[in-house]
Amino acid sequence: MSKSDKNSVKMVFSALSILIISLLPACSIGDSSANKSIKIDGSSTVYPITQAVAEKFKSSQPGTAEVSVKFSGTSGGFREFCEGKTDISNASRPIQADEMSLCNRYGVRYIELPVAFDALTVVVNQENNWIDSITLEELKKMWEPAAEGKITNWNQIRPELPNKPLNLFGAGQDSGTFDYFTEAVVGKSGASRKDYVASEDDNTLVQGVSRTLAN
Repeated sequence: MSKSDKNSVKMVFSALSILIISLLPACSIGDSSANKSIKIDGSSTVYPITQAVAEKFKSSQPGTAEVSVKFSGTSGGFREFCEGKTDISNASRPIQADEMSLCNRYGVRYIELPVAFDALTVVVNQENNWIDSITLEELKKMWEPAAEGKITNWNQIRPELPNKPLNLFGAGQDSGTFDYFTEAVVGKSGASRKDYVASEDDNTLVQGVSRTLAN
């Protein structure tokens, strides 16, 4: 069965794809001469490990296939996957009903392999000396749609905090992290203010927080 066959079986990774080394050979279904590339996209959470194991695969089995690993977020990765543009989709959440329908529309069959759990963290700049803990209710007040353009200073979150600008960085809307965070914190998946710095690249978010401190 060639990779171009729309009915080929593909794989969906949920959370951290620690089994990718043993699974990669199975992604090149059929004659190896007809499968010279393996395209992977999806969650930025999974990306570092996927990239590392892809490099390990290429070094241990040179010439088997060219492996490319990208991250467009869990939702973006599922779109590419279900449209038959990628072979493996890294995800930090299970595939949703509308994504299943998209896969069915394009004739893409898949198997889901949950392999690990990850955790979300909320961080502040290391020079921020006015807060060392925050409640879920305070996070909701900070991130809910009603906060957009209105909750802009720290003392609006808690009166005893300083009257300093609140600079927010977070996952983009195509991210599984965004889906989970909004559901767990705000109470509805996808419900969030939009006036924050959004990125699918975790390094961009880390650098943004580390370089930004209200004066």
